[in-house]
Amino acid sequence: MGLNQPQPNRIGLFGGAFDPPHLAHRALAEAAIDQLQLDALHVLPTGDAWHKPRGLSAANHRLAMTQLAFADLAHAQVDPLEMQRTGPSYTVDSLAALRSRFPQASFFVVMGADQAANFTTWHRWTEIAQWAQLAVADRPLEQQAGSAPHEWHNPELTRCVHLRLPLIPLSATDIRSRCAKGLSLDDALSPAVIQYIQQNHLYTDQHDRSL
Repeated sequence: MGLNQPQPNRIGLFGGAFDPPHLAHRALAEAAIDQLQLDALHVLPTGDAWHKPRGLSAANHRLAMTQLAFADLAHAQVDPLEMQRTGPSYTVDSLAALRSRFPQASFFVVMGADQAANFTTWHRWTEIAQWAQLAVADRPLEQQAGSAPHEWHNPELTRCVHLRLPLIPLSATDIRSRCAKGLSLDDALSPAVIQYIQQNHLYTDQHDRSL
Protein backbone atom coordinates (compact mmCIF):
# COMPACT_ATOMS: atom_id res chain seq x y z
CA MET A 1 0.00 0.00 0.00
CA GLY A 2 1.44 3.40 -1.00
CA LEU A 3 2.31 6.06 1.55
CA ASN A 4 -0.47 8.35 0.34
CA GLN A 5 -3.20 5.72 0.29
CA PRO A 6 -5.66 5.78 3.19
CA GLN A 7 -5.50 2.90 5.62
CA PRO A 8 -8.62 0.68 5.63
CA ASN A 9 -10.70 1.13 8.76
CA ARG A 10 -13.02 -1.87 8.40
CA ILE A 11 -11.55 -5.14 7.14
CA GLY A 12 -13.30 -8.45 6.60
CA LEU A 13 -11.82 -11.94 6.35
CA PHE A 14 -13.70 -14.56 4.35
CA GLY A 15 -11.98 -17.93 4.30
CA GLY A 16 -12.89 -21.23 2.71
CA ALA A 17 -11.73 -24.06 0.51
CA PHE A 18 -13.40 -22.46 -2.53
CA ASP A 19 -13.29 -25.82 -4.27
CA PRO A 20 -14.92 -24.38 -6.35
CA PRO A 21 -16.05 -20.85 -5.41
CA HIS A 22 -19.78 -20.66 -6.16
CA LEU A 23 -22.51 -18.03 -6.33
CA ALA A 24 -23.47 -18.42 -2.67
CA HIS A 25 -19.89 -17.50 -1.72
CA ARG A 26 -20.20 -14.44 -3.94
CA ALA A 27 -23.56 -13.45 -2.41
CA LEU A 28 -22.16 -13.70 1.11
CA ALA A 29 -19.17 -11.55 0.17
CA GLU A 30 -21.43 -8.92 -1.40
CA ALA A 31 -23.66 -8.86 1.68
CA ALA A 32 -20.67 -8.50 3.99
CA ILE A 33 -19.13 -5.62 2.03
CA ASP A 34 -22.44 -3.78 1.80
CA GLN A 35 -23.91 -4.37 5.26
CA LEU A 36 -20.65 -4.06 7.20
CA GLN A 37 -19.47 -1.13 5.07
CA LEU A 38 -16.10 -2.79 4.59
CA ASP A 39 -13.15 -0.95 3.14
CA ALA A 40 -11.61 -4.30 2.19
CA LEU A 41 -12.68 -7.94 2.23
CA HIS A 42 -9.77 -10.39 2.16
CA VAL A 43 -10.97 -13.59 0.48
CA LEU A 44 -8.65 -16.30 1.81
CA PRO A 45 -8.55 -19.69 0.05
CA THR A 46 -7.37 -22.18 2.64
CA GLY A 47 -3.96 -23.79 2.40
CA ASP A 48 -3.52 -27.00 4.38
CA ALA A 49 -7.10 -27.74 5.40
CA TRP A 50 -6.36 -29.77 8.54
CA HIS A 51 -10.09 -30.16 9.24
CA LYS A 52 -11.02 -31.61 5.86
CA PRO A 53 -11.52 -35.39 5.58
CA ARG A 54 -10.40 -35.34 1.94
CA GLY A 55 -7.72 -33.69 -0.12
CA LEU A 56 -8.46 -30.38 -1.73
CA SER A 57 -7.90 -29.57 -5.36
CA ALA A 58 -4.48 -28.13 -6.15
CA ALA A 59 -3.88 -24.71 -4.59
CA ASN A 60 -3.09 -23.06 -7.92
CA HIS A 61 -6.48 -24.10 -9.33
CA ARG A 62 -8.44 -22.98 -6.27
CA LEU A 63 -6.60 -19.66 -6.20
CA ALA A 64 -7.20 -19.04 -9.91
CA MET A 65 -10.91 -19.89 -9.66
CA THR A 66 -11.33 -17.66 -6.61
CA GLN A 67 -9.64 -14.78 -8.40
CA LEU A 68 -12.03 -15.22 -11.32
CA ALA A 69 -15.08 -15.46 -9.05
CA PHE A 70 -14.33 -12.21 -7.20
CA ALA A 71 -12.44 -10.25 -9.88
CA ASP A 72 -15.13 -7.62 -10.45
CA LEU A 73 -16.33 -7.22 -6.85
CA ALA A 74 -15.31 -3.83 -5.49
CA HIS A 75 -13.45 -3.89 -2.15
CA ALA A 76 -12.81 -7.65 -2.42
CA GLN A 77 -9.27 -8.93 -2.83
CA VAL A 78 -8.22 -12.54 -3.09
CA ASP A 79 -5.37 -13.00 -0.63
CA PRO A 80 -3.05 -16.05 -0.97
CA LEU A 81 -1.85 -15.57 2.62
CA GLU A 82 -2.99 -18.99 3.85
CA MET A 83 -1.69 -20.80 0.80
CA GLN A 84 1.75 -19.28 1.35
CA ARG A 85 1.88 -20.54 4.93
CA THR A 86 3.39 -23.95 5.66
CA GLY A 87 1.59 -26.37 7.94
CA PRO A 88 -2.06 -26.20 9.03
CA SER A 89 -4.05 -23.19 7.85
CA TYR A 90 -5.72 -21.34 10.73
CA THR A 91 -7.95 -18.28 10.60
CA VAL A 92 -6.43 -16.95 13.81
CA ASP A 93 -3.00 -16.73 12.14
CA SER A 94 -4.41 -14.82 9.16
CA LEU A 95 -6.24 -12.47 11.50
CA ALA A 96 -3.08 -11.89 13.54
CA ALA A 97 -1.11 -11.11 10.37
CA LEU A 98 -3.66 -8.57 9.14
CA ARG A 99 -3.97 -6.96 12.59
CA SER A 100 -0.21 -6.49 12.58
CA ARG A 101 -0.38 -4.91 9.12
CA PHE A 102 -3.38 -2.69 9.96
CA PRO A 103 -3.26 -2.08 13.73
CA GLN A 104 -5.91 0.66 13.72
CA ALA A 105 -8.56 -1.29 11.77
CA SER A 106 -11.69 -3.02 13.00
CA PHE A 107 -11.94 -6.65 11.85
CA PHE A 108 -14.83 -8.89 10.89
CA VAL A 109 -14.68 -12.64 10.26
CA VAL A 110 -17.33 -13.54 7.68
CA MET A 111 -18.82 -17.02 7.68
CA GLY A 112 -21.84 -19.09 6.81
CA ALA A 113 -24.22 -20.42 9.45
CA ASP A 114 -22.74 -23.92 9.09
CA GLN A 115 -19.28 -22.61 9.95
CA ALA A 116 -20.67 -20.57 12.83
CA ALA A 117 -22.27 -23.67 14.30
CA ASN A 118 -18.79 -25.18 14.65
CA PHE A 119 -17.00 -21.99 15.63
CA THR A 120 -16.04 -23.17 19.11
CA THR A 121 -14.03 -26.00 17.52
CA TRP A 122 -11.82 -23.55 15.62
CA HIS A 123 -8.18 -23.25 16.61
CA ARG A 124 -7.84 -20.50 19.29
CA TRP A 125 -11.42 -19.43 18.68
CA THR A 126 -11.55 -17.27 21.82
CA GLU A 127 -8.79 -15.08 20.42
CA ILE A 128 -10.67 -14.68 17.14
CA ALA A 129 -13.73 -13.64 19.14
CA GLN A 130 -11.73 -11.07 21.07
CA TRP A 131 -9.95 -9.62 18.04
CA ALA A 132 -12.82 -9.48 15.56
CA GLN A 133 -16.57 -9.38 15.24
CA LEU A 134 -18.19 -12.42 13.68
CA ALA A 135 -20.45 -11.72 10.71
CA VAL A 136 -22.71 -14.71 10.08
CA ALA A 137 -25.10 -15.41 7.22
CA ASP A 138 -28.66 -15.70 8.48
CA ARG A 139 -29.84 -19.25 8.88
CA PRO A 140 -32.83 -20.53 6.92
CA LEU A 141 -36.01 -19.82 8.87
CA GLU A 142 -36.80 -23.50 9.35
CA GLN A 143 -33.48 -23.96 11.15
CA GLN A 144 -34.06 -20.94 13.38
CA ALA A 145 -37.36 -22.15 14.77
CA GLY A 146 -37.10 -23.10 18.41
CA SER A 147 -33.42 -22.20 18.70
CA ALA A 148 -31.72 -19.25 20.31
CA PRO A 149 -29.87 -17.03 17.82
CA HIS A 150 -26.63 -17.30 19.81
CA GLU A 151 -26.77 -20.95 20.82
CA TRP A 152 -23.64 -21.77 18.80
CA HIS A 153 -21.28 -19.58 20.76
CA ASN A 154 -20.54 -18.11 24.16
CA PRO A 155 -22.19 -14.66 24.17
CA GLU A 156 -19.77 -13.52 26.85
CA LEU A 157 -16.88 -13.87 24.40
CA THR A 158 -18.30 -13.44 20.93
CA ARG A 159 -19.51 -10.30 19.19
CA CYS A 160 -21.77 -11.26 16.30
CA VAL A 161 -23.75 -9.54 13.59
CA HIS A 162 -26.13 -11.40 11.29
CA LEU A 163 -25.92 -10.72 7.56
CA ARG A 164 -29.14 -10.60 5.59
CA LEU A 165 -29.06 -12.35 2.26
CA PRO A 166 -31.35 -14.63 0.25
CA LEU A 167 -31.03 -18.34 0.84
CA ILE A 168 -28.97 -19.87 -1.99
CA PRO A 169 -28.96 -23.65 -1.52
CA LEU A 170 -25.60 -24.46 -3.09
CA SER A 171 -22.83 -26.74 -1.88
CA ALA A 172 -19.42 -27.41 -3.37
CA THR A 173 -20.01 -31.13 -2.84
CA ASP A 174 -23.08 -31.09 -5.08
CA ILE A 175 -21.37 -28.87 -7.64
CA ARG A 176 -18.40 -31.23 -7.95
CA SER A 177 -20.81 -34.15 -8.40
CA ARG A 178 -22.64 -32.27 -11.13
CA CYS A 179 -19.31 -31.52 -12.81
CA ALA A 180 -18.44 -35.21 -12.80
CA LYS A 181 -21.80 -36.02 -14.39
CA GLY A 182 -21.51 -33.32 -17.04
CA LEU A 183 -24.57 -31.44 -15.77
CA SER A 184 -25.18 -27.72 -16.23
CA LEU A 185 -23.59 -25.40 -13.67
CA ASP A 186 -25.06 -22.12 -14.92
CA ASP A 187 -27.09 -21.65 -11.74
CA ALA A 188 -24.15 -22.33 -9.44
CA LEU A 189 -20.95 -20.81 -10.85
CA SER A 190 -19.88 -17.73 -12.74
CA PRO A 191 -19.19 -18.20 -16.47
CA ALA A 192 -15.48 -17.53 -15.91
CA VAL A 193 -15.22 -20.26 -13.27
CA ILE A 194 -17.15 -22.72 -15.44
CA GLN A 195 -14.78 -22.04 -18.32
CA TYR A 196 -11.74 -22.53 -16.09
CA ILE A 197 -13.07 -25.86 -14.78
CA GLN A 198 -13.74 -27.08 -18.31
CA GLN A 199 -10.38 -25.94 -19.67
CA ASN A 200 -8.50 -27.63 -16.83
CA HIS A 201 -10.68 -30.77 -16.67
CA LEU A 202 -11.40 -30.36 -12.97
CA TYR A 203 -13.86 -32.51 -10.99
CA THR A 204 -14.13 -35.11 -13.73
CA ASP A 205 -14.04 -38.10 -11.40
CA GLN A 206 -16.55 -39.40 -8.88
CA HIS A 207 -14.15 -39.23 -5.93
CA ASP A 208 -16.08 -38.20 -2.82
CA ARG A 209 -15.34 -34.60 -1.84
CA SER A 210 -17.01 -32.71 0.97
CA LEU A 211 -17.49 -28.95 1.30
